[in-house]
Amino acid sequence: MNILNKDSIIQNEQEILTAMRHCDVLKLDQLLHEKLLFNLPNGQTINKTTDLQTYSSGNMLINEIKAFDQEINFIDNNAIVSVIIEMKGSYFDHPIDGKYKVLRVWKFANKQWQVIAGSSTEL
Repeated sequence: MNILNKDSIIQNEQEILTAMRHCDVLKLDQLLHEKLLFNLPNGQTINKTTDLQTYSSGNMLINEIKAFDQEINFIDNNAIVSVIIEMKGSYFDHPIDGKYKVLRVWKFANKQWQVIAGSSTEL
C-alpha cells in the first residue's frame, strides 16, 4: 500500500473540515495526533486537548466552512498541506467570518494519517 497518496490526504482534509463543522470530537480525536501543536491566528499555540475541549464545550461553532487553493507536498511519511479556508461561525464570543491560510502537517502514525502541527493566518 502506497501511503504517500494525495487522494488519501484530500480525503482526510475533507474529513477534518466536516468534523470541525459538526463539532465531531470523536472524529477529531482520531485525526489529531496526541502531540499536536497548532498556532491560532491570534498567536496562541494550542495542543490536542485544548482543541478538543474547545469543540466539545461549544466554544467553537462553525456554520460554514470550505477549502480551496490546496497544495500538498510529501516529505518522508509526512504530508504538508497549504490551503485557504473560508469560515463563518464563532470562537468563544468572537464572530468568525473570513478567509484563513492554513498550513497543516499530516504524519502517517498509528496506521493512519494524523495532524501533528499546523497554523492559521487570517487573510
